Amino acid sequence: MSPSPEQPDTEGSQGEGTLLSHLFELRNRLLRIVLAILVVFLAMFPFANQIYTLLAGPLMAHLPEGSSMIAIEVAAPFLIPFKLVLLLAVVLTIPYLLYQLWGFVAPGLYRHEKRMAVPLVVSSTLLFYAGMAFAYFVVFPLIFAFFVGTAPEGVAVMTDIGRYLDFVILLFLAFGIAFEMPVATILLVSMGATTPEKLSQKRPYVIIGVFVIGMVLTPPDIISQTLLALPMWLLFEIGLVLSRVMLRRREKAAAEAGTDEGGGWSQDDLDEGAARSGPKPGPKPGPAPAGAAAAGAGSSPATDGEDAYRPLSEEEMDAELDRLEGEQARGWRAPDAQDAGDGEPDDDGSTGDASGSKDAEGRPGEDGPPRKD
Repeated sequence: MSPSPEQPDTEGSQGEGTLLSHLFELRNRLLRIVLAILVVFLAMFPFANQIYTLLAGPLMAHLPEGSSMIAIEVAAPFLIPFKLVLLLAVVLTIPYLLYQLWGFVAPGLYRHEKRMAVPLVVSSTLLFYAGMAFAYFVVFPLIFAFFVGTAPEGVAVMTDIGRYLDFVILLFLAFGIAFEMPVATILLVSMGATTPEKLSQKRPYVIIGVFVIGMVLTPPDIISQTLLALPMWLLFEIGLVLSRVMLRRREKAAAEAGTDEGGGWSQDDLDEGAARSGPKPGPKPGPAPAGAAAAGAGSSPATDGEDAYRPLSEEEMDAELDRLEGEQARGWRAPDAQDAGDGEPDDDGSTGDASGSKDAEGRPGEDGPPRKD
């Protein structure tokens, strides 16, 4: 029975429905993220002024007696704490934000990808928070004491609340991103872009690079630059150690499974991929047996119709060529070559016709003298 003419439209509708379902799911998850940020923001907004005072504590502790922070814009006393609380709500909802993104992406990942992604997401979140805490509790007191102490005589240090917020946000982002160094190192090694040995050989360049990054991301003073570069260098060394441990575990698992390092998919991944695409993938192709061609030539039409065409791999092609060379070495010739050689003269000058020819066993032909028993 021939397919109905509406079949292509049905397949297109199914594809469109699948795309729309993904878009609807993405919209729902984005709405949940926005709703979570809004809830946290509304919960903290009544305490916006107290939160800003807590943020300004490291600077206020080093201001000269009688000095204070100022607001040079009319709406700054309201907008600056509002901006701070909104940014803090985004930072606090990062775990929920990543959870929603993970729920959208995870169905399209294999099990080995999920096993690798979950620790990286969790560790990157914790390291980002650790970088922000390091900036607030360690870096801020040191750099603000340095800045206030170097003020010329007769200059009253009175910082604007808006500029102070922009300054600390820059430092928070710089130290939060800098603390992701172990995650970046492990990702580069796991993707095969580099190896721990190559990274360890380039350690001098890494040290220069982290000091350059510290110079760019921090204020123009040697203290904050050094306080950012040294943790990045230490975290780089931690990333090297963790990447070596990861590679050893991978080699051990590959040796126990009897496969090469990183070679092929695991059985769980094959089963999961078969469940998504339909038929279960068979084993990896190997060399074909010697009688593969003869068996294929004698197969029934039904079998040929069921098996889809599959080109020979390099191993199968080499095995087939070896088989043909072996048959030719044993004296086998194609029928065309035998037919073409019937009319050619032999070494003794006679032609190889039926009257004087001998068969493969050395017996005379049909027109020759009878054989004596």
